[in-house]
Amino acid sequence: MYRYILLLIFLLTGCQKTAPVTKLEGFTQGTTYHFSFVAPKDADIAAIQSDINREFARIDLALSNYRDDSAIEAFNANKTTDPIEVSNELVFLVETARSVHKASNGCYDLTIKPLFDLWGFKKHEFSPPTEEALNRTLEQVGMDKLETVSSNQLRKQLADLRIDVSSIGQGYTVHRIAELLEERGIEQYLVEIGGELKVRGHKPDGTPWRIALEKPLPNERSLHKIVAFDDGKPMSLMASGTYRHFFDSEGKRYAHILDARSGKPVEHATVSVAILHEDPTVADAWSTALLCLGSKEGLEVANRESLAALFIDQIDDKLIETSSQAMQKIQGVSVTDK
Repeated sequence: MYRYILLLIFLLTGCQKTAPVTKLEGFTQGTTYHFSFVAPKDADIAAIQSDINREFARIDLALSNYRDDSAIEAFNANKTTDPIEVSNELVFLVETARSVHKASNGCYDLTIKPLFDLWGFKKHEFSPPTEEALNRTLEQVGMDKLETVSSNQLRKQLADLRIDVSSIGQGYTVHRIAELLEERGIEQYLVEIGGELKVRGHKPDGTPWRIALEKPLPNERSLHKIVAFDDGKPMSLMASGTYRHFFDSEGKRYAHILDARSGKPVEHATVSVAILHEDPTVADAWSTALLCLGSKEGLEVANRESLAALFIDQIDDKLIETSSQAMQKIQGVSVTDK
């Protein structure tokens, strides 16, 4: 949909002189994953990997919009305004997204996909719509057109309404994998999927998990910031950016980030947003929402919602950083230059 992740974020490691870190990696949800954790002595790593694979498959079948046989696409294909029975999981994600939608003044919206398709972003063929087509499509969009009836029922006010949870689902997957590891007695870990991550505890030698963030420039692949999770408390880091996904047309750059209020690509100078939050699901949604808002409006919202966020704007050839009040005051996490 309209969520694009900074190309990351590698785990910075040194020589291990203590108990080894178990590492699992592979492909899921159209991206890569890297898990590092300190396993109990009697842990069955093969069984843990098997459990992870099953959870990936379950979430994929439940929440992936690219699969016609997924539960969410079954909901989208059900063209009715009657209540539709869905999973508690989907209702939870909708309600989490709804709270971010409201707090972001409507910029963030799970129902925005028709606009994304209208602009040609789905097929990577940029095609600015007419105002008439834009206004017509806007009538098909809006979280206010999606009603939560109960913990396992949703109702569309428009039969053709569709939802896409890609802007929140990957963070939720990070949450579920972290839960899975904790259920197996693993309390020191780094879970990263497609550049979205959650950490807990420390490495075996007592040093913090450290992450490198990429400089948000389209023609560079260089380290920009280092994030160290010093105190070991559970924390998530999510980063979104516009600098690798855009169209240039008639001397103007159009980001693949759409403002649900106007139906148009954002025009602010913010090229990336990174957010620290205990809950990876919430962090995932907010990193997209704050990127949609941009640093000016987004900083006001981040301060109001006590969100630890770092905005980076590009003005000509300069990168300008702005931190929210919560980011400036955050404890237990260090964000430093390379």
